[in-house]
Amino acid sequence: MGTTASQLGKDLLSEYQELTFLTKQEILLAHKRFTELLHKDQKDPTDRVSMNTILTLPELKSNPFKERICHVFSTSEHKDGGLTFEDFLDLLSAFSDSATLEIKSHYAFRIFDFDDDGTLDYGDLEKLVNCLTGETQDTRLTSEEMRQLITNILEESDIDKDGTVNLSEFQHVISRSPDFVSSFKIVL
Repeated sequence: MGTTASQLGKDLLSEYQELTFLTKQEILLAHKRFTELLHKDQKDPTDRVSMNTILTLPELKSNPFKERICHVFSTSEHKDGGLTFEDFLDLLSAFSDSATLEIKSHYAFRIFDFDDDGTLDYGDLEKLVNCLTGETQDTRLTSEEMRQLITNILEESDIDKDGTVNLSEFQHVISRSPDFVSSFKIVL
């Protein structure tokens, strides 16, 4: 049995449409996928799906930033990465084709800001590179390669030369990357 607009509620559906970049059909598909992840005894839209369960979605399973994505979009006061349906919609909306460059770059910055301090510093950039290259012996950069790469990133991105990349500097760099918007997406 598929999810219908009446199951989700027409008022709720139109409210979600106003708050996201998702179409009605995308919201209905998201609701269907989310309710499939809920335990049998959970059916309240405010119920939270654990991060471990969310990470079973094929669309996230191979993403090197999957845990950070859940943490950034989770409104859980326990900071456990669990998502409500609204959190799930926010995630899908930010990663949709219709989301603006500003929205996508804002969330990308938050995902890459591993220590949540509002800047990308050496530690954040090192974690970012390790996520992208993998942390196995075969793929890990040497200390010197890592230092040189981060130095290059900061030379290109750190406009105010304070040793970190802030959101504005990050958005400036992203605005010069034509592939960013099309590659920053998750489609159910």
